[in-house]
Amino acid sequence: MIDAFGFAADAVLPIVLMIALGYFLKRTGLLSREFLDTGNRLTFRVLIPALLYYNIYGIQSLKSINMKFILYGVVMVTALFFLAIAVVCAFTKDGAKRGALIQAMIRSNYAIIGLPLAESLFGAAGAAAAGVMSAFCVPLFNILSVTALTVFNGNSQKGRVDVKKILLGIVKNPLIIATLLGILTLGVRELLVLWHIDFRLSNVRFLYKALESLKSVCTPFALMVLGGRFEFSAVSRLWREILFGTLMRTIVVPVLGLSGAYLLHLTVLPELSGEHFAAYVGVFATPVAVASAIMAKEMNADDELAGQLVVWTSLVSTVTIFLYVTIFRAIGIF
Repeated sequence: MIDAFGFAADAVLPIVLMIALGYFLKRTGLLSREFLDTGNRLTFRVLIPALLYYNIYGIQSLKSINMKFILYGVVMVTALFFLAIAVVCAFTKDGAKRGALIQAMIRSNYAIIGLPLAESLFGAAGAAAAGVMSAFCVPLFNILSVTALTVFNGNSQKGRVDVKKILLGIVKNPLIIATLLGILTLGVRELLVLWHIDFRLSNVRFLYKALESLKSVCTPFALMVLGGRFEFSAVSRLWREILFGTLMRTIVVPVLGLSGAYLLHLTVLPELSGEHFAAYVGVFATPVAVASAIMAKEMNADDELAGQLVVWTSLVSTVTIFLYVTIFRAIGIF
């Protein structure tokens, strides 16, 4: 019998604890403001790109991709992006806060929580489905986030959209570059298999082990930097935005995304099965990505609000993920 609450707690609580450690180290003076600013840039430009590249290269094969399964995830995330723009713009007129809130609604913590959670829910099949989905949803998350943070930030001018700046931001974004390089490397690997050439990136052991080391460092370091930047004093000033963003990320988005998938399963896509829903839980129901706060800082959005949303959605999702998993178990999906 799968312990759904245990899965949710095991996936989310370590993140909360690492954030708490960063907060404690900052309060004791071991982490300075200058170190945290530098760590923020290091995480955004080196560590998270290494993690994304490693995860995408870890996909076993592109041959067995269920494109209908992928298409629903991509279409729903895009639809939620436009819904987020409408809802958030009605909620606040502050451009910097709009960017942070829109990003929070559409960008889940897929790489750090979604992938291991999918494996916990549905074993190797869940991990495989989630890995394939990452090659499509992770670039989409970043493209939509860059768009939102470029249009809505502390320097944005009301009513003016600079398409060139948006496209430049997408092209130069380290996370998108790493994802595309991962997909390219994966394509080369598929060709080598097709040509019966026995060579893989993992054969270059010193390079692959260095990549593994960067990937291993990424999550704890990023979470401690986030914790060091966290301020409880901001809660009283930002409680409306925190409450709004947390409810949207942990309740509204998962209900829309997961119920839509289940409706398709009952009607036109009966082939959607447990491993696919395990991946969808990662896409729609996990808390806000840690990278969202880091990117918000880099792109002049409200990084304080973005960091608060990472913390509070991580706490609340411990309960909400348990509820969604329990419901899917009750109706026979898991």
